[in-house]
Amino acid sequence: METVTKTHVGAYGIIIKDNKIALIKKARGGYKGKLDLPGGGIEHNETPLEALYREIKEEVNCTVVSETLFDVVSKNITWQMEENLLEDLHHIGILYMVDVKESILKEDADGLDSNGSEWYEIKDLNEDLLSPFAWYAINKIK
Repeated sequence: METVTKTHVGAYGIIIKDNKIALIKKARGGYKGKLDLPGGGIEHNETPLEALYREIKEEVNCTVVSETLFDVVSKNITWQMEENLLEDLHHIGILYMVDVKESILKEDADGLDSNGSEWYEIKDLNEDLLSPFAWYAINKIK
């Protein structure tokens, strides 16, 4: 089996209201099936904040009103991309605490990474349900 290595850098939002956190349902990639923070890759010539604002709009259909840097984290995972192909992923996340205008989230899939988003009670979440970055953020907030 072949293994490819990749480094991915993204900006992610921690959106909390009334003891609930906004999470997306991952549609693909190494965290497929997990709940994750809204956000994603920083495109060429884009700043981390520009990526954050764009990704929050795309994945949860909310407008960012303010953001504060929360932490920068990294995680290595290996996952099966295809039948005979593994990816050794070094995932770097720039995490922000985010306030948004809206409280209604986009429920439908974006056709890319997300199978929709919704509010989750923080107390009901556990490590098995979450991506590593989402689990890290929730534990640090507690």
